[in-house]
Amino acid sequence: MVWKPHVTVAAVIEDNGRFLLVEENSDGENVFNQPAGHLEQGENLTQAVIRETLEETAWKFLPKALIGIYRWPHPLKSITYIRFAFTGELLEREQDRLLDDGIIRTVWMTPDEIRACQSMHRSPQVMQCVDDYLAGQRAPLSILKELS
Repeated sequence: MVWKPHVTVAAVIEDNGRFLLVEENSDGENVFNQPAGHLEQGENLTQAVIRETLEETAWKFLPKALIGIYRWPHPLKSITYIRFAFTGELLEREQDRLLDDGIIRTVWMTPDEIRACQSMHRSPQVMQCVDDYLAGQRAPLSILKELS
C-alpha cells in the first residue's frame, strides 16, 4: 500500500479580535474548526480555500497570505494531514446559501474562547493556526508555485 497524506486548506479569518470558526459534526461529535477541507483534483491551494470557505460559511474569501503549513498525524486513524492555512479578508456573504452537510453553524470567537474549548477542536491545528496568526506569521502567496 502506498502512503499518501491528505492535503487540506484552512482559512484563518479575524475581525476585530474574533475568529470565524465553524461548528461541525465529525465522526458523530460536534467540533470546532476553521473553514477547511480537502484540496480537490484540478484546483490550486488558493482556489481550494476560497471554495471551502464559501461552502462552509457562505462567505466569499480573498486569501492574502499563507500563515503556515502543518503536518498532523491523526492519533486514532492512519491518516496524516498536511494543512495549508491562509489568512485574508471576507468580501461578501451569500445570504441564501446553504452550508455544507455536517456544518451546524458559523461562530465568531476570541482567542480566549477558542482556547477554552480546545477539547472540542477538530484537531490541534485549530489553536496552532490562531496562535501563529496572532504571532504575525505570514508568508506571501507568491511562495506557492503552480507548475504545468
